Order: sequence, then structure tokens, then C-alpha cells
Amino acid sequence: MKKLLIIKTGITLREIKKNYGDFEDFFVNAMGSDSQCVTVLPAYESLRFPEEKKLSGIIITGSHSMVTNYEPWSVEVSKWLWGLENSSIPILGICYGHQLIADAFGGKVDYDPRGKEVGTVLVHLTEEGKKDPLLGVLPENFPAHSFHSQRVVELPEKAVLLAENAYESHHSFRIGEHIWGVQFHPEFSRDIMKAYINGFESDLTNEGHSTEELKATLKEHSFGRILLKRFYELTR
Repeated sequence: MKKLLIIKTGITLREIKKNYGDFEDFFVNAMGSDSQCVTVLPAYESLRFPEEKKLSGIIITGSHSMVTNYEPWSVEVSKWLWGLENSSIPILGICYGHQLIADAFGGKVDYDPRGKEVGTVLVHLTEEGKKDPLLGVLPENFPAHSFHSQRVVELPEKAVLLAENAYESHHSFRIGEHIWGVQFHPEFSRDIMKAYINGFESDLTNEGHSTEELKATLKEHSFGRILLKRFYELTR
């Protein structure tokens, strides 16, 4: 049986893991998928990539690392993903994964000089996004959970822009017909977002954010789960 591969690019905070599980658990829970249909590769520990013929799809998680650090394991994942361009395997990168895909295919990633985009933010689909087989299941304007320091500054030449907002001009893109990146976190719930704001309170305060104001933006919604369930459907 083919399996959905989750490339795990780090681990969550200890308190979040205790209460909500780790990165892979966020995705399995949000998709409502059978854990038996999923295999997890902790890329920061091991780079034993499965054979393509054994994969139904690939998700690259978020991370507390930064793409521009070019850690050896991250570079190897990037090369492997680049080699899958001509395959038909659905691939979805989230936050770090989104940036990693952009970098792998010739885009540019860097820190946002304005600081982190944090909270439940409003995201808008482009005309291409409205027609997209993945993003098109969402309304034209939808709330999304966001927590990132780096961003895709320049899209790869082959990329099609699918979603944006006033703060982040590249919230989602597609390469070809089967590779997607989303900057926001469809796997996060309101409670996980709140736990992240609490966990990074010192950093956020030092950047000039009010953590209480950030937490006031948080809204529970189903659009992340809708997106991930749609991706899971595309892997079947």
C-alpha cells in the first residue's frame, strides 16, 4: 500500500507536544486520516527517503529552523524534492516546507524586515487560486493561522501565485500540477497558535509585539482542515 510521507523538519515545543502531540500529529488529526496510511521521516535525524513508487503524497512540515541556514539535512531534502518535479506525486510544503520548495526551485527566501507575521490573518485567493485543485476548495477570502519569521521574497519562475494578503505577498503557490506551498499553518488550531504565542512570548515582546493583542486575533475555523483533507483526497 502506498503511504503519505510526512517529512518532519523539526520538533515542536515541549509543552505543546505534551498537550497536542508533535508536528506529524497535527497533520494526521487535521486530515482525519488513518495513521496506518502515513509514514514519518524525521529529516533532521535520518535521510532514508522512501522509493517514489511507495508514496501516495508528501507533506513537508514547518520548523523552528530557518531555510537560509542551509543545514545539511535541509539541503538534501531540497535536492530530493527538486528531483520529483517530473513525478506525479502530490507534494505540499507548509511554512518551512513552503519556503524550502521555493528555494529548491530557484526562488528566494529571507527574513521579513517587518518581523514575524503572527495570529489569525485574512488570506485572499488570486484568480489562479480560485481555479486551483487544492486551494480552490477555500473561499476567496479566508482566515488562516500564521507564525513565521522568514518568507518567500521571490517566487520561482515556474511558480503560479495562489494566495496573498497585505502582509505576505506569497502565501501560496503551485509549481506544475502537483507541487504546492502554503506559508500559513492549516494544521494549527486556535489552541496550538495560542500555545506558540505563549512559548515565544519573550521573542515576540522583544520585536515589539503585544502578545495579548496577537492572542486577541485568534479565531477557530475549519478552513485549514478543509485544505488538508482536500490534499489527502488528491493523494488517494
